[in-house]
Amino acid sequence: MIELLNCDCMEYMAGLEDNSFDLAIVDPPYGIDWGGQTKTVNTGKNWIQHEYKDWDSLPPTRQYFDELHRISKNQIIWGANYFEGIAPTPCWVIWDKIQEFSGASFEMAWTSFKSPAKAFRMARCSAYVGINKIHPTQKPVKLYEWILTNYSEPGQRILDTHLGSGSSAIAAHYFGVDFVGCELDEDYYNAACKRFDAETSQIDMFSV
Repeated sequence: MIELLNCDCMEYMAGLEDNSFDLAIVDPPYGIDWGGQTKTVNTGKNWIQHEYKDWDSLPPTRQYFDELHRISKNQIIWGANYFEGIAPTPCWVIWDKIQEFSGASFEMAWTSFKSPAKAFRMARCSAYVGINKIHPTQKPVKLYEWILTNYSEPGQRILDTHLGSGSSAIAAHYFGVDFVGCELDEDYYNAACKRFDAETSQIDMFSV
């Protein structure tokens, strides 16, 4: 079952029992004011100017991480290289974007697993070609497919506290896990739901 919620993830997690989820895969705000850094319009043909929102003005609180660890057995946390107080881990995950450009050449995620570090390799142009990005930091569905393949099993229960564009939900649908995604911003939530319905119904229709 896939459940998408327009809610505050802190309020949602507060009502959960310990270890309610097998795995939390989250991409919270990094606190680097991403939108503020990109207010100047880039005239490049592949540039999309998103509406400015202040969702990335502050990093998550300590309470957020405490709750996340309480309600999930394992965690994968994107952007953890920006957060203080993160415990050491041998199992960092990176998205290697292969090509050099003005932004980050790769992104890092902390994990609670004890296995060796791994890298997902997909060029930034391949990740976004032909895609209508609905969130400025949207990650590709294939990245979440890779994460689920390597760090979860069908039938498990997965949480994403910051749904964003809905890529994680689409991957979860096809991988066969129970999934809950929380998104506080109503605009992003509605866009993610619309994208999820369009992408999953279209592929399912052709597979009948």
